[in-house]
Amino acid sequence: MVNIGNEWDGLLCDEFEKEYYKKLRAFLAVEYKTRTIYPDMYDIFNALKYTSYSDVKAVIIGQDPYHGEGQAHGLCFSVKKGIAPPPSLKNIFKEINTELGIEQPNHGELTSWAKQGVLLLNTVLTVRAGQANSHKNIGWEIFTDKVIEILNQREDPIVFLLWGANAGRKTELITNPKHKILRCAHPSPLSAYNGFFGCGHFKAANEFLIENNKTPIDWSLK
Repeated sequence: MVNIGNEWDGLLCDEFEKEYYKKLRAFLAVEYKTRTIYPDMYDIFNALKYTSYSDVKAVIIGQDPYHGEGQAHGLCFSVKKGIAPPPSLKNIFKEINTELGIEQPNHGELTSWAKQGVLLLNTVLTVRAGQANSHKNIGWEIFTDKVIEILNQREDPIVFLLWGANAGRKTELITNPKHKILRCAHPSPLSAYNGFFGCGHFKAANEFLIENNKTPIDWSLK
């Protein structure tokens, strides 16, 4: 059984018993035995482990994990210390620097954001090595949509940062007027100049949190 270790266990317990999730679990058991899959199976739910339900202030939605060796560790856009930040993450740091004057860090591990209440959630939580989107449409989207729906029902305000078309489609799940949605282009080199650069999301997210009597996010990385 999955053990996240916080409120998410109770909120998602019914989901883990559903037929689609049982099929997903059986599929992953074979995949992890027969192929190289990222992230490590013990890191799959790190986004939920690091950021419990009541602690969520902001949500950043990614697509699927990085598929290169040693990159993915269960938080969208994040790589462990010692791994070179991929291009999209470099562009995120560039935008933070432009907006807030925060110096670009020498690593790409976003764990400190997660611990402050930024849920770094990929739409799909696993991937085959070297094969982007290889675990698309096997059930993860149903699961992660449920996470978003649960957060949408929360009365305590949350800011959602949706970058690119894939994340933008989650707008339909976020219907509670207490929450704020920030949408723009994806930070990848292919689209960053089409609206990600200059989006102002990191500053706007903190302004929303302050307006709602919450501590803003320190977007710098230690």
